[in-house]
Amino acid sequence: MEGFDHQGIFFSDNFSVDDNQSSGGVVNFQNTKKNFKEFLRQFHTENFNYKYRDTLKRNYNLRKFYLEVNIEDLRSFDETLADKLTKQPSEFLALFEEAARDVADELTAPRPKGEEEVEDIQIMLTSDANPSNLRDLKSEAVSHLVKIPGIIVSASGIRAKATRITLQCRSCHNILPNLTVKPGLEGYIMPRTCNTEQAGRPKCPQDPYFVMPDKCKCVDFQTLKLQELPDGIPQGEIPRHVPLYCDRYLCDKVVPGNRVSVLGIFSIRKVTKPSRDGRDKAITGVRSSYMRVVGIQLSSDGLGVTSCSTVTAEEEDLFRRMAASPNIYERLANNIAPSIFGCTDIKKAITCLLFGGSRKKLPDGLTRRGDINVLLLGDPGTAKSQLLKFVQNVSPIAVYTSGKGSSAAGLTASVMRDPSTRNFVMEGGAMVLADGGVVCIDEFDKMREDDRVAIHEAMEQQTISIAKAGITTTLNTRCSVLAAANSIFGRWDETKGEENIDFLPTILSRFDMIFIVKDEHDKNRDMILARHIMKVHMNAGQEVEEHKEGELSLELIKKYIYFCRSRCGPRLNAQAAEKLKKRYVLMRSGCLQSEKDNKQSSGIPITVRQLEAVIRISESLAKMQLAPFATETHVNEALRLFQVSTLDAANSGNLAGAEGFTTEEEHEMLCRIERQLKRRFAIGTQVSQQSIVNDFVQQQYPERSIMKVIVAMIRRGQLQHRMQRKMLYRIA
Repeated sequence: MEGFDHQGIFFSDNFSVDDNQSSGGVVNFQNTKKNFKEFLRQFHTENFNYKYRDTLKRNYNLRKFYLEVNIEDLRSFDETLADKLTKQPSEFLALFEEAARDVADELTAPRPKGEEEVEDIQIMLTSDANPSNLRDLKSEAVSHLVKIPGIIVSASGIRAKATRITLQCRSCHNILPNLTVKPGLEGYIMPRTCNTEQAGRPKCPQDPYFVMPDKCKCVDFQTLKLQELPDGIPQGEIPRHVPLYCDRYLCDKVVPGNRVSVLGIFSIRKVTKPSRDGRDKAITGVRSSYMRVVGIQLSSDGLGVTSCSTVTAEEEDLFRRMAASPNIYERLANNIAPSIFGCTDIKKAITCLLFGGSRKKLPDGLTRRGDINVLLLGDPGTAKSQLLKFVQNVSPIAVYTSGKGSSAAGLTASVMRDPSTRNFVMEGGAMVLADGGVVCIDEFDKMREDDRVAIHEAMEQQTISIAKAGITTTLNTRCSVLAAANSIFGRWDETKGEENIDFLPTILSRFDMIFIVKDEHDKNRDMILARHIMKVHMNAGQEVEEHKEGELSLELIKKYIYFCRSRCGPRLNAQAAEKLKKRYVLMRSGCLQSEKDNKQSSGIPITVRQLEAVIRISESLAKMQLAPFATETHVNEALRLFQVSTLDAANSGNLAGAEGFTTEEEHEMLCRIERQLKRRFAIGTQVSQQSIVNDFVQQQYPERSIMKVIVAMIRRGQLQHRMQRKMLYRIA
């Protein structure tokens, strides 16, 4: 037994006791370490696939010194071992990493010269358990393994943390070697006095030790800030945050805006406050919480980890039967905000926005967005904000914000100084946090022009470039934009035409569909609307047991949207592409002709972006049906939606694009007739058709041209007819 009394020997297997025989709370770490080794060596799946043993050897040979372990696999091998790792992760995770290091030593021996010493192995844990809410973590969860979902809102740079340090006394040069530093954000408490006793030398002063940097062993670490998911925030509460500590291979795995599920050790650290001498002073007895991350789950499809991520086999079968039904498009559109009356085309456009088109990565490295942007522009009291609120609830990932209360930094990203390290860190805004979903911007017209310009890149390129305070980086904003705005006069004024729109063409061209929402006066429609609103208010809060035919629940629609977005990426087929090409040429020629006739440019230009908008709408219609290709039927519906939204908005207030207007002279004459009609009759005036015709015939205008103007204005909603004893027209 030579060397048995050496101070480096702590135990021997010959003197070990069984777990059941250990008393006084003494844990047999050596036996637990042997069990971890057996798990790594012997665990296998079907066909004797030794999962972790082969992965450990492959990663080590590739110079990747880490191993991902599923806790459920460990539980199926040894439930007691998994229970120890879950309840006391700080002690047993270090034993697990030592066991992995020993097994890697066995698997990779003999190693080449110069690599005789085996590297440390990092264990990354994963779990299939349901995550807990951040608000549910109390003091009982301290030092336990927990899993929480959230959004990464900021990330620091990578720094070095010492795991083992060497101290030296300034006075007597005494060395304290290989001192272990606590993991996480805890440090090492420096000794205040030197314990070396030497005869004939004065006693060393207080605080004599300093760290020898060249004899320290360090690892990389990074701090993140995790914000709880919007689904778990009670109404009126501020979102809560928790700092995350990541080290070694867990660094640089996520960026601000990623939705993640974090598995880590719920830890505490001292709370400090700055003192007058410049040093941070610890507050006695008070501790703040943070997470020592041991595993991060990030979805690879860009949609993030949400409550809709898990789809059972029964739900998948239901979704495929829903996609196969011929009326799925109409059913989904009817279930978009069912409490809001009318707005059929707007609801269909919002349905297309929720599903989105297909994102494409080109061979030259450029990408084309697949998300659809929609602008609702018009009168107040037309349920625009209610539609935005519904989209926030039904979309798997959504962020709602108001234009007046949002700045450019709040929508995109900001660079802030970390109060503890005094370094600059980046925090993502609303569009970064909505990556993979929808950002709803209400009161879009109330934003400052500088703030609207800041989201140009985010809407089209779907990235945000930051170059501030020495930080130069790019963040992803792969989200759809649903914006609501009022006209410049508060209400839509038909006599003003394009003056109602107070947006530059640069921002308008980035919207795929622009709807002019008007509060039209019609007795029959107002009666139906009032009856619907009365019914909604009378039945509010009552549980309706009878479901209408085809009615879908909110959770079902949300899961169906997530399922289609993650499983389907349709493309145009050849016939649909040929038809779309011809229609685009006609749209461009009509737009150019109207610009020439009116001698002014349209507020909403028809460019290649509008062609791509129709392609995205067609792909979203195919995605609802889980179809691999968008056909001519999808293109026809996409062109119809584009016609009733953007093209009608571009032609609103003038006669551009109306049928039968061929020559330039006739078009100028018709514009004169329209201007006189608007100038002579006030809004709400009721006049007969024959009176209008007789009046203009006396001014030498052809009767056919007068009728063309009246029909065109009726189609645009500027004139409304009423059936009485004779035909009457009301200037709207």
